[in-house]
Amino acid sequence: MRPVLAVLLGGASLLLMAQGRSSVDRTWTADFVINSGELVTTGRNPWFILEPGYVLTLEDRDTRLVITVLDETVRVDNVETRVVEEPETAKGELVEISRNFFAISTRTNAVFYFGEDVDMYKGGKVVSHEGAWRSGGNGARFGLAMPGIPLLSAKYYQEIARGVAMDRGEIVGFGETVKTPAGEFRNVLKVLETTPLEPGVREFKYYANGVGLIQDGDVRLIKYGP
Repeated sequence: MRPVLAVLLGGASLLLMAQGRSSVDRTWTADFVINSGELVTTGRNPWFILEPGYVLTLEDRDTRLVITVLDETVRVDNVETRVVEEPETAKGELVEISRNFFAISTRTNAVFYFGEDVDMYKGGKVVSHEGAWRSGGNGARFGLAMPGIPLLSAKYYQEIARGVAMDRGEIVGFGETVKTPAGEFRNVLKVLETTPLEPGVREFKYYANGVGLIQDGDVRLIKYGP
């Protein structure tokens, strides 16, 4: 049985339901109740800006990541989503382009993640689509990209595609100060990301209020804005 967004008539809500929950660690939030019609393609979460034309550019010595909110939407799992494109280069060579699908709640300001299309490159040619998934396909379910109100120690699935993409986020700090080429940011939100697909791997992402992602691993923000 494929995942469905089932209408609960009594509460006029949408509840994500799926088979195969045994693959999900229930200590992490994996089910999200959403009122009918509350998801839209454009909005601004303090830590995640979903407005067409907004761009974040992050770099380290070898890697460059450009995150662009496109003026383009795609319908995924019966929800209209905003496309956010992320080309990544290493030592000047294109290694990946992902097209990510997000929607934001007008009620809670939470940003939900509905999947991604992925092109992996080698020598200028597409060699695979590793990591691609879409909510509603092959048992996959959407996850939470950024809570409307992040709470310390909150733990949630960002994506739920068994065997493909199972990233999880945990809010581990609010008071960080992070220096980047784009400036120094205070009271930064710190998120620990893990996945059961790679036990033991831990990555940290840092978000600045009113800006969004400012550091992902070793890559740091060099410029941002529309």
